[in-house]
Amino acid sequence: MAKPKRKRRGVLIGLVVFAAVASLAASALLRNSTKIDPSKLATVERGDVARSVVATGKIEPLSKVQIKSKASGIVKNLYVNVGDSVRSGQVLAELDKEILVAQVREAKANLEAAEANLAAAQATYERNKVDAEGPDVPFLQKHLDRSRKLFTDGLIPLQSLDDAEKNYQLARNKQQSAITNLSVNRAEIQKAAALVAQARATLERADEDLRKSTIVAPIVGVLLSRDVEVGDAVSSILVLGSAATLMMTLGDVREVYVKGKVDEVDVAKIYLGQPARITLESFKDKKYSGKVTRISPMGIEKDNVTTFEVRCSIQNLDGELKTMMTANAEIILEEHKAVLTIPEGAVIYDKDRKTSVEVPEPSLKNGKRKLAVAIGISNGARAEVLSGLKEGQQVVLQ
Repeated sequence: MAKPKRKRRGVLIGLVVFAAVASLAASALLRNSTKIDPSKLATVERGDVARSVVATGKIEPLSKVQIKSKASGIVKNLYVNVGDSVRSGQVLAELDKEILVAQVREAKANLEAAEANLAAAQATYERNKVDAEGPDVPFLQKHLDRSRKLFTDGLIPLQSLDDAEKNYQLARNKQQSAITNLSVNRAEIQKAAALVAQARATLERADEDLRKSTIVAPIVGVLLSRDVEVGDAVSSILVLGSAATLMMTLGDVREVYVKGKVDEVDVAKIYLGQPARITLESFKDKKYSGKVTRISPMGIEKDNVTTFEVRCSIQNLDGELKTMMTANAEIILEEHKAVLTIPEGAVIYDKDRKTSVEVPEPSLKNGKRKLAVAIGISNGARAEVLSGLKEGQQVVLQ
């Protein structure tokens, strides 16, 4: 019985000694290596990097028109609602035409009266023109001369001679009166013609006012707003100008733009036609392609900061982008595709602007070592690696 007990005691002692040796070995290994938190590590990946300028603004239609009436009146019919697509020339609204139709009838009647007066004046002129030529005067002159001879010869009585002289003088007086009246008739014709022109212009204006009471779309687009209802009174833009009643707003949204502001430091790097990527708060997972279509030639200074207005246009044929959506236009200054990249937070800059990174090294006391790298362009989140690292290699975030 003593031998088995001694044997078990020996096994227990051996296990205790093995456990002690393993513990000492593990402690020594831990003292010689430091494990880095995985959340502090990033992988060198291949991807696209772009250096860009971001302009923040609102989506605006390429062309926008405020609809105001050229005629004053009361809204009788409205044919479109907000969001409706309209074509150029489509009827949008109509004003009450009752008074306007009556004005057209009155103007037509005045024109007809003026034309009748002109015709009468022309007829009088033609009659006086004939009288001024005195077609009967030569005949009556000959009759008078013949009557005088016959009276001298005693062949006719004095009464016949007096009648001949009377008829001749009446004809002469009529001729002279007609000659005098011709100038008056010409003046009357000019006056009557002017009245006709005035009446015709009044009729044209009445017809135009009647046509203007029908409001049509000047462009192809979408109704962005409707500011009047049936029964509302509207004032004429021809009378009140910009203070006239705003009826509707149309916008051509087939192409839209983002109007943003760019700092004067960056505006010199922007040119017309430059590519841009558009992101919107409403569609965070989508990116839209655009291009720079306008750069303001004059900056605006506010709080000692000068900015320039820049427009980036986007095709919007399906109408997905809505007016006044908040958008960011990322204007691409330089882009490199399929290059090695690392997070910007992993790059270390020394006082001479030389770049390096730290990579895991378990054998070292702090578990990492510094490695010099060459960095290319950066978008603020990821930086291009020109040399010093390989794809799949890990770097330490600072």
